[in-house]
Amino acid sequence: MDPELLRARLLAWYDANARDLPWRVGPAAHAAGARADPYRVWLSEVMLQQTTVPHAIPYFLRFTARWPQVGDLAGAADGEVMAAWAGLGYYARARNLLACARAVAKDHGGVFPDTEAELRKLPGLGPYTAAAVAVIAFDRPANVVDGNVERVVARLFAVESPLPEAKPQLKALAADLVRDARPGDWAQALMDLGAVICRPRQPLCARCPVAAHCAALAAGAPETYPRRSAKAERPHRFGVAYVLTRGDEVALVRRPPKGLLGGMLALPTSDWRAGRWTEAEALCAAPARAAWRAAGEVAHGFTHFTLTLQLLRAEGDAEGMIWTPRRGLDALPSVFLKAARAGLSNLV
Repeated sequence: MDPELLRARLLAWYDANARDLPWRVGPAAHAAGARADPYRVWLSEVMLQQTTVPHAIPYFLRFTARWPQVGDLAGAADGEVMAAWAGLGYYARARNLLACARAVAKDHGGVFPDTEAELRKLPGLGPYTAAAVAVIAFDRPANVVDGNVERVVARLFAVESPLPEAKPQLKALAADLVRDARPGDWAQALMDLGAVICRPRQPLCARCPVAAHCAALAAGAPETYPRRSAKAERPHRFGVAYVLTRGDEVALVRRPPKGLLGGMLALPTSDWRAGRWTEAEALCAAPARAAWRAAGEVAHGFTHFTLTLQLLRAEGDAEGMIWTPRRGLDALPSVFLKAARAGLSNLV
Protein backbone atom coordinates (compact mmCIF):
# COMPACT_ATOMS: atom_id res chain seq x y z
CA MET A 1 0.00 0.00 0.00
CA ASP A 2 1.23 3.47 -0.91
CA PRO A 3 -0.02 5.69 1.94
CA GLU A 4 0.59 8.94 0.06
CA LEU A 5 -1.42 7.79 -2.94
CA LEU A 6 -4.18 6.54 -0.64
CA ARG A 7 -4.29 9.91 1.12
CA ALA A 8 -4.37 11.82 -2.16
CA ARG A 9 -7.22 9.73 -3.53
CA LEU A 10 -9.30 9.91 -0.37
CA LEU A 11 -8.81 13.67 0.04
CA ALA A 12 -9.76 14.25 -3.61
CA TRP A 13 -12.92 12.20 -3.04
CA TYR A 14 -13.69 14.21 0.11
CA ASP A 15 -13.21 17.50 -1.75
CA ALA A 16 -15.93 16.42 -4.19
CA ASN A 17 -18.24 14.46 -1.87
CA ALA A 18 -18.00 15.81 1.68
CA ARG A 19 -21.24 15.56 3.60
CA ASP A 20 -23.03 18.83 4.30
CA LEU A 21 -23.32 18.83 8.10
CA PRO A 22 -24.51 21.79 10.20
CA TRP A 23 -21.37 21.79 12.37
CA ARG A 24 -18.92 21.33 9.49
CA VAL A 25 -16.89 23.77 7.43
CA GLY A 26 -16.63 22.08 4.04
CA PRO A 27 -13.32 21.50 2.27
CA ALA A 28 -13.70 24.40 -0.18
CA ALA A 29 -14.53 26.90 2.56
CA HIS A 30 -11.76 25.45 4.71
CA ALA A 31 -9.24 25.88 1.91
CA ALA A 32 -10.38 29.50 1.61
CA GLY A 33 -9.57 30.10 5.27
CA ALA A 34 -12.84 29.40 7.10
CA ARG A 35 -12.55 27.54 10.39
CA ALA A 36 -15.08 25.48 12.29
CA ASP A 37 -16.56 26.78 15.54
CA PRO A 38 -15.00 24.70 18.36
CA TYR A 39 -18.24 24.88 20.33
CA ARG A 40 -20.25 23.40 17.47
CA VAL A 41 -17.63 20.74 16.77
CA TRP A 42 -17.48 19.74 20.43
CA LEU A 43 -21.27 19.67 20.80
CA SER A 44 -21.69 17.53 17.69
CA GLU A 45 -19.00 15.08 18.78
CA VAL A 46 -20.59 14.60 22.20
CA MET A 47 -23.98 13.99 20.60
CA LEU A 48 -22.54 11.58 18.04
CA GLN A 49 -20.74 9.37 20.55
CA GLN A 50 -23.73 7.04 20.77
CA THR A 51 -26.06 8.45 18.11
CA THR A 52 -26.33 8.46 14.33
CA VAL A 53 -25.92 11.65 12.32
CA PRO A 54 -29.58 11.78 11.14
CA HIS A 55 -30.81 11.37 14.72
CA ALA A 56 -28.35 13.92 16.15
CA ILE A 57 -28.92 16.75 13.64
CA PRO A 58 -32.37 17.90 14.94
CA TYR A 59 -31.01 17.92 18.51
CA PHE A 60 -27.93 19.85 17.40
CA LEU A 61 -30.05 22.45 15.63
CA ARG A 62 -32.33 22.87 18.65
CA PHE A 63 -29.39 23.16 21.05
CA THR A 64 -27.54 25.74 18.96
CA ALA A 65 -30.70 27.76 18.38
CA ARG A 66 -31.39 27.83 22.12
CA TRP A 67 -27.78 28.07 23.30
CA PRO A 68 -25.77 29.50 20.36
CA GLN A 69 -22.51 29.97 22.30
CA VAL A 70 -20.77 27.92 24.95
CA GLY A 71 -21.46 30.65 27.50
CA ASP A 72 -25.18 30.38 26.85
CA LEU A 73 -25.07 26.65 27.53
CA ALA A 74 -22.93 27.21 30.62
CA GLY A 75 -25.65 29.46 32.06
CA ALA A 76 -28.50 27.06 31.38
CA ALA A 77 -30.33 25.28 34.17
CA ASP A 78 -29.47 21.61 34.59
CA GLY A 79 -33.08 20.50 34.20
CA GLU A 80 -33.53 22.42 30.95
CA VAL A 81 -30.48 20.82 29.38
CA MET A 82 -31.40 17.34 30.59
CA ALA A 83 -34.89 17.75 29.16
CA ALA A 84 -33.49 18.96 25.82
CA TRP A 85 -31.16 15.95 25.77
CA ALA A 86 -33.99 13.43 26.28
CA GLY A 87 -33.97 10.91 23.45
CA LEU A 88 -30.22 11.03 22.86
CA GLY A 89 -29.52 8.49 25.62
CA TYR A 90 -26.43 8.02 27.80
CA TYR A 91 -27.43 10.89 30.03
CA ALA A 92 -24.07 11.13 31.76
CA ARG A 93 -23.00 12.85 28.54
CA ALA A 94 -25.50 15.65 29.20
CA ARG A 95 -24.11 16.14 32.71
CA ASN A 96 -20.57 16.19 31.31
CA LEU A 97 -21.71 18.61 28.62
CA LEU A 98 -22.77 21.13 31.23
CA ALA A 99 -19.66 20.59 33.33
CA CYS A 100 -17.44 21.19 30.30
CA ALA A 101 -19.34 24.27 29.12
CA ARG A 102 -19.10 25.78 32.59
CA ALA A 103 -15.39 25.02 32.81
CA VAL A 104 -14.75 26.67 29.42
CA ALA A 105 -16.79 29.72 30.45
CA LYS A 106 -15.27 30.03 33.94
CA ASP A 107 -11.65 28.95 33.43
CA HIS A 108 -10.99 29.81 29.77
CA GLY A 109 -13.00 32.96 29.19
CA GLY A 110 -15.48 31.14 26.97
CA VAL A 111 -12.76 30.03 24.53
CA PHE A 112 -11.94 26.36 23.99
CA PRO A 113 -8.26 25.40 24.36
CA ASP A 114 -6.70 24.70 20.96
CA THR A 115 -4.50 21.69 21.72
CA GLU A 116 -5.39 18.06 22.32
CA ALA A 117 -3.50 18.02 25.63
CA GLU A 118 -5.35 21.05 27.02
CA LEU A 119 -8.70 19.84 25.75
CA ARG A 120 -8.16 16.56 27.62
CA LYS A 121 -8.16 18.55 30.87
CA LEU A 122 -11.76 19.67 30.37
CA PRO A 123 -14.49 17.69 32.17
CA GLY A 124 -15.91 14.85 30.11
CA LEU A 125 -13.45 15.08 27.21
CA GLY A 126 -11.86 11.70 26.68
CA PRO A 127 -9.09 10.93 24.20
CA TYR A 128 -11.40 10.64 21.19
CA THR A 129 -13.37 13.86 21.72
CA ALA A 130 -10.26 15.89 22.54
CA ALA A 131 -8.56 14.63 19.37
CA ALA A 132 -11.65 15.30 17.26
CA VAL A 133 -12.03 18.89 18.47
CA ALA A 134 -8.30 19.56 18.12
CA VAL A 135 -8.12 18.30 14.55
CA ILE A 136 -11.47 19.51 13.18
CA ALA A 137 -11.73 22.89 14.91
CA PHE A 138 -8.03 23.79 15.14
CA ASP A 139 -6.35 21.73 12.40
CA ARG A 140 -3.96 20.14 14.89
CA PRO A 141 -2.63 16.81 13.60
CA ALA A 142 -4.37 14.16 15.71
CA ASN A 143 -5.41 10.56 15.37
CA VAL A 144 -9.21 10.45 15.46
CA VAL A 145 -10.54 6.90 15.52
CA ASP A 146 -14.29 6.33 15.83
CA GLY A 147 -16.30 3.29 14.78
CA ASN A 148 -16.34 4.36 11.14
CA VAL A 149 -12.57 4.78 11.07
CA GLU A 150 -12.03 1.45 12.82
CA ARG A 151 -14.07 -0.26 10.13
CA VAL A 152 -12.21 1.47 7.27
CA VAL A 153 -8.79 0.67 8.72
CA ALA A 154 -9.72 -2.93 9.53
CA ARG A 155 -10.73 -3.43 5.89
CA LEU A 156 -7.83 -1.55 4.34
CA PHE A 157 -5.33 -3.71 6.23
CA ALA A 158 -7.48 -6.87 6.59
CA VAL A 159 -6.87 -6.91 10.33
CA GLU A 160 -7.65 -10.40 11.62
CA SER A 161 -7.71 -9.61 15.34
CA PRO A 162 -11.32 -9.17 16.49
CA LEU A 163 -12.81 -6.14 18.16
CA PRO A 164 -12.52 -4.99 20.85
CA GLU A 165 -9.06 -6.57 21.20
CA ALA A 166 -7.98 -5.05 17.87
CA LYS A 167 -8.57 -1.42 18.94
CA PRO A 168 -4.92 -0.62 19.78
CA GLN A 169 -3.74 -2.13 16.48
CA LEU A 170 -6.36 -0.23 14.48
CA LYS A 171 -5.46 3.01 16.23
CA ALA A 172 -1.76 2.49 15.46
CA LEU A 173 -2.49 1.78 11.80
CA ALA A 174 -4.68 4.89 11.57
CA ALA A 175 -1.93 6.98 13.18
CA ASP A 176 0.49 5.95 10.42
CA LEU A 177 -1.77 7.75 7.92
CA VAL A 178 -1.91 11.09 9.81
CA ARG A 179 0.13 13.93 8.34
CA ASP A 180 0.63 17.61 9.07
CA ALA A 181 -1.08 18.48 5.78
CA ARG A 182 -4.86 18.94 5.96
CA PRO A 183 -5.34 17.03 9.23
CA GLY A 184 -8.94 18.16 9.78
CA ASP A 185 -9.98 17.30 6.25
CA TRP A 186 -8.24 13.93 6.51
CA ALA A 187 -10.04 13.00 9.73
CA GLN A 188 -13.42 13.95 8.28
CA ALA A 189 -12.67 12.21 4.99
CA LEU A 190 -12.10 8.93 6.85
CA MET A 191 -15.32 9.44 8.80
CA ASP A 192 -17.30 10.16 5.64
CA LEU A 193 -15.84 7.19 3.83
CA GLY A 194 -16.95 4.89 6.64
CA ALA A 195 -20.40 6.45 6.87
CA VAL A 196 -21.21 6.69 3.17
CA ILE A 197 -19.16 4.07 1.30
CA CYS A 198 -17.45 1.62 3.68
CA ARG A 199 -20.71 0.79 5.44
CA PRO A 200 -21.07 -2.02 8.01
CA ARG A 201 -23.25 -4.03 5.65
CA GLN A 202 -23.22 -3.96 1.85
CA PRO A 203 -20.21 -1.65 1.46
CA LEU A 204 -20.20 0.23 -1.84
CA CYS A 205 -16.79 -1.02 -2.92
CA ALA A 206 -17.38 -0.15 -6.58
CA ARG A 207 -17.64 3.52 -5.57
CA CYS A 208 -14.78 3.53 -3.09
CA PRO A 209 -11.94 5.93 -3.98
CA VAL A 210 -9.37 3.72 -2.20
CA ALA A 211 -10.66 0.30 -3.27
CA ALA A 212 -7.33 -0.42 -4.96
CA HIS A 213 -5.64 -0.20 -1.56
CA CYS A 214 -8.09 -2.41 0.33
CA ALA A 215 -6.72 -5.77 1.45
CA ALA A 216 -10.13 -6.99 2.60
CA LEU A 217 -11.62 -6.33 -0.83
CA ALA A 218 -8.66 -8.09 -2.46
CA ALA A 219 -9.38 -11.09 -0.24
CA GLY A 220 -12.98 -11.07 -1.44
CA ALA A 221 -14.79 -10.56 1.86
CA PRO A 222 -14.74 -6.89 2.97
CA GLU A 223 -18.04 -7.17 4.80
CA THR A 224 -16.56 -9.69 7.25
CA TYR A 225 -14.23 -6.99 8.63
CA PRO A 226 -13.74 -5.86 11.29
CA ARG A 227 -13.73 -9.26 12.97
CA ARG A 228 -15.69 -9.36 16.22
CA SER A 229 -15.50 -11.46 19.35
CA ALA A 230 -18.70 -13.21 20.36
CA LYS A 231 -20.83 -10.94 22.51
CA ALA A 232 -21.58 -12.01 26.04
CA GLU A 233 -25.28 -12.35 26.76
CA ARG A 234 -26.62 -9.30 28.57
CA PRO A 235 -28.21 -9.92 31.97
CA HIS A 236 -31.94 -9.26 32.32
CA ARG A 237 -33.51 -7.24 35.11
CA PHE A 238 -37.05 -6.63 36.29
CA GLY A 239 -38.71 -3.64 37.91
CA VAL A 240 -42.05 -1.96 38.46
CA ALA A 241 -42.99 1.46 37.07
CA TYR A 242 -45.86 3.37 38.63
CA VAL A 243 -48.14 5.53 36.48
CA LEU A 244 -49.91 7.74 39.03
CA THR A 245 -52.31 10.25 37.53
CA ARG A 246 -54.14 13.27 38.94
CA GLY A 247 -56.61 14.23 36.25
CA ASP A 248 -54.54 15.14 33.19
CA GLU A 249 -51.27 15.17 35.16
CA VAL A 250 -48.78 12.34 35.66
CA ALA A 251 -46.52 11.98 38.71
CA LEU A 252 -42.80 12.10 37.90
CA VAL A 253 -39.67 12.07 40.03
CA ARG A 254 -36.13 13.35 39.47
CA ARG A 255 -33.64 10.49 39.46
CA PRO A 256 -30.48 10.84 41.59
CA PRO A 257 -27.74 12.84 39.85
CA LYS A 258 -25.33 9.91 39.64
CA GLY A 259 -25.90 6.59 37.95
CA LEU A 260 -28.03 5.39 35.05
CA LEU A 261 -30.33 8.15 33.70
CA GLY A 262 -28.99 10.38 36.46
CA GLY A 263 -30.72 13.71 36.92
CA MET A 264 -33.51 12.84 34.49
CA LEU A 265 -37.24 13.06 35.04
CA ALA A 266 -38.75 9.60 35.32
CA LEU A 267 -41.74 7.61 36.43
CA PRO A 268 -41.44 6.38 40.01
CA THR A 269 -40.05 2.84 39.96
CA SER A 270 -39.02 0.04 42.23
CA ASP A 271 -35.44 -1.17 42.26
CA TRP A 272 -34.35 -3.15 39.20
CA ARG A 273 -33.28 -6.70 40.06
CA ALA A 274 -32.73 -10.17 38.62
CA GLY A 275 -36.18 -11.59 39.45
CA ARG A 276 -39.75 -10.50 38.86
CA TRP A 277 -41.63 -8.59 41.52
CA THR A 278 -44.64 -10.22 43.13
CA GLU A 279 -47.85 -8.25 43.37
CA ALA A 280 -47.36 -7.80 47.12
CA GLU A 281 -43.78 -6.58 46.67
CA ALA A 282 -44.83 -4.17 43.91
CA LEU A 283 -47.57 -2.67 46.08
CA CYS A 284 -45.18 -2.26 49.01
CA ALA A 285 -42.76 -0.32 46.80
CA ALA A 286 -45.48 1.96 45.36
CA PRO A 287 -44.97 5.71 45.82
CA ALA A 288 -48.49 6.26 47.24
CA ARG A 289 -51.43 4.41 48.71
CA ALA A 290 -53.88 4.04 45.85
CA ALA A 291 -56.02 1.52 44.00
CA TRP A 292 -53.20 0.22 41.83
CA ARG A 293 -54.14 -1.93 38.84
CA ALA A 294 -51.97 -3.86 36.42
CA ALA A 295 -51.36 -2.05 33.14
CA GLY A 296 -49.14 -4.47 31.24
CA GLU A 297 -45.39 -4.30 30.89
CA VAL A 298 -42.71 -2.91 28.60
CA ALA A 299 -39.27 -4.16 27.61
CA HIS A 300 -36.21 -1.98 27.03
CA GLY A 301 -32.58 -2.60 26.17
CA PHE A 302 -29.65 -0.76 27.70
CA THR A 303 -26.02 -1.24 26.70
CA HIS A 304 -25.17 -3.66 29.49
CA PHE A 305 -28.53 -5.21 30.38
CA THR A 306 -32.13 -5.61 29.26
CA LEU A 307 -35.10 -4.61 31.37
CA THR A 308 -38.74 -5.56 31.81
CA LEU A 309 -40.90 -3.06 33.66
CA GLN A 310 -44.20 -4.23 35.07
CA LEU A 311 -46.67 -1.34 35.00
CA LEU A 312 -49.11 -0.33 37.71
CA ARG A 313 -51.63 2.46 37.15
CA ALA A 314 -53.69 4.44 39.68
CA GLU A 315 -55.50 7.74 40.11
CA GLY A 316 -54.53 9.60 43.24
CA ASP A 317 -52.21 12.11 44.86
CA ALA A 318 -48.83 12.01 46.56
CA GLU A 319 -46.39 14.47 48.07
CA GLY A 320 -42.98 15.11 46.58
CA MET A 321 -44.02 14.37 43.01
CA ILE A 322 -43.37 16.51 39.94
CA TRP A 323 -46.83 16.71 38.42
CA THR A 324 -46.53 16.99 34.65
CA PRO A 325 -49.28 17.33 32.00
CA ARG A 326 -49.52 14.35 29.70
CA ARG A 327 -48.50 16.50 26.76
CA GLY A 328 -45.20 17.23 28.56
CA LEU A 329 -44.07 13.60 28.77
CA ASP A 330 -42.15 13.66 25.48
CA ALA A 331 -39.09 14.98 27.34
CA LEU A 332 -38.82 11.71 29.31
CA PRO A 333 -36.00 9.25 28.53
CA SER A 334 -37.24 6.64 26.08
CA VAL A 335 -37.69 3.84 28.63
CA PHE A 336 -39.98 5.98 30.76
CA LEU A 337 -41.80 7.53 27.82
CA LYS A 338 -42.49 4.01 26.56
CA ALA A 339 -43.72 2.96 30.02
CA ALA A 340 -45.87 6.06 30.49
CA ARG A 341 -47.57 5.68 27.12
CA ALA A 342 -48.28 2.02 27.75
CA GLY A 343 -49.50 2.61 31.30
CA LEU A 344 -51.81 5.40 30.26
CA SER A 345 -53.38 3.37 27.47
CA ASN A 346 -53.55 -0.14 28.97
CA LEU A 347 -55.43 -1.47 31.93
CA VAL A 348 -55.39 -5.25 32.34
